[in-house]
Amino acid sequence: MGRLFGTDGVRGVANVDLTAELTLGLSVAAAHVLAEAGTFEGHRPTAVVGRDPRASGEFLEAAVVAGLASAGVDVLRVGVLPTPAVAYLTGALGADLGVMLSASHNAMPDNGIKFFARGGHKLADELEDRIEAVYEEHRTGAPWDRPTGSGVGRVRSYEEGFDQYVAHLLTAVPNRLDGLKVVLDEAHGAAARVSPEAFTRAGAEIVTIGADPDGLNINDGCGSTHLGLLKAAVIEHGAALGIAHDGDADRCLAVDHTGAEVDGDQILAVLALAMRERSELRSDTVVATVMSNLGFKLAMEREGLSLVQTGVGDRYVLEEMKEHGYALGGEQSGHVIILDHATTGDGTLTGLLLAARVAQTGRTLRELASVMERLPQVLINVPDVDRSRVGTSAELASAVAEAERELGATGRVLLRPSGTEPLVRVMVEAADIDQARSVAGRLADAVKSALG
Repeated sequence: MGRLFGTDGVRGVANVDLTAELTLGLSVAAAHVLAEAGTFEGHRPTAVVGRDPRASGEFLEAAVVAGLASAGVDVLRVGVLPTPAVAYLTGALGADLGVMLSASHNAMPDNGIKFFARGGHKLADELEDRIEAVYEEHRTGAPWDRPTGSGVGRVRSYEEGFDQYVAHLLTAVPNRLDGLKVVLDEAHGAAARVSPEAFTRAGAEIVTIGADPDGLNINDGCGSTHLGLLKAAVIEHGAALGIAHDGDADRCLAVDHTGAEVDGDQILAVLALAMRERSELRSDTVVATVMSNLGFKLAMEREGLSLVQTGVGDRYVLEEMKEHGYALGGEQSGHVIILDHATTGDGTLTGLLLAARVAQTGRTLRELASVMERLPQVLINVPDVDRSRVGTSAELASAVAEAERELGATGRVLLRPSGTEPLVRVMVEAADIDQARSVAGRLADAVKSALG
């Protein structure tokens, strides 16, 4: 069996890849693995379970709840809430386990399951591996040790979670948003109630789009993966800015008052300077991935801030932040982690802090985001090559060295083997888009020649 868990839980087409049986089995296995690890020792275990609005989340939630309760875990059902809300409530309520059902920005037919450990942190890889192994062992015939009588888990709805999470968000906002008009695109997703409520309580005048989830329309032409509607709405309503979330609201992209996109790198740059001003940016350091735009790195250097770069994936950003105590990190895609207030990317929190900076400075988001210039970035996927030899091919190393000499200090080359497909990603940045395209094309040819 291939590894079920990816970098962000288990995902697939609901009722095809991610079935009720699999979801129930993984939930029981998670309960047994955490019990073996001593997580439940000395007390009756509790889990927080939430989901995004996908129709399939209804039956998958039922499977998770049934699995956990059958394994002796009490369950608090928080209903439709963002992923970061489930993470927060897992920690705030002292729960032993959190479970979120969502496929984030994926299309509606997909769904996923993600587990959080005590404190609201993602499970360690070794625990996920152990859950898979235990699930497979029992799927093929080994009987479960099942509690009976008063030993079975009890289930109740925890509707207080909504207000508890919104109140938590507001404690992180350094100033009011009074007088600020903001358009919110909720992607018909998990933040459709939370985000408008939080922005309204913070004082903003809001216009909402994509805030009517029906179980089928999540991410459908809206949200952080489709910014067209948000750009048009910001201009139509004369708003100061627009905020877009994905289906589970763990990411945030923005639009300035002219309708121009503000990506995750620019958001990080704006927040980094704001946090430094408030003495909240520990070690004057920001964590980002190797895919961050070179313009972001140059801007941080110019502002006297340090940049630590990790592999691609918000979990690697988070690991680096936790290990060294850094306060801010994120990805170009809009996953932004503010570790003093969240254990995972939180799109609503990010949007609130971005709006707060606009309100506090009286400057437009366009002006604030201009602290960095996005250099042209060209990405070419080269298929059907031996990705394992990217780091050992002398021919390829020579081609990369030549490209780097041509680009100089204002350009960058990155070759990255795909983690799941037989292809290599060629990324080139340069001050000039034509130069970036030319260099990327030549490197793609070199990859085919050297690794094909």
